[in-house]
Amino acid sequence: MAITILTVPEISCEHCERAITNALTPLDGVVGVEVNIPEHQVRVDYDESRTNVAKFQEVLQEEDYPVTAVDGRAA
Repeated sequence: MAITILTVPEISCEHCERAITNALTPLDGVVGVEVNIPEHQVRVDYDESRTNVAKFQEVLQEEDYPVTAVDGRAA
């Protein structure tokens, strides 16, 4: 199992939280998604043999929630 923290500056409300959770949760290999609205961060627990950070970034970009950093590193 792996954990990744994504910085998503566009997170501002519970609607954003639901949209992000609903976009990432169904992905194969995703075990859990936690959205921290005040910190503009998304924690993803996942099986790294079945999915990866690039997939999370792609899905969030499609939902208009671009990722600007991964674990504090520029995306």
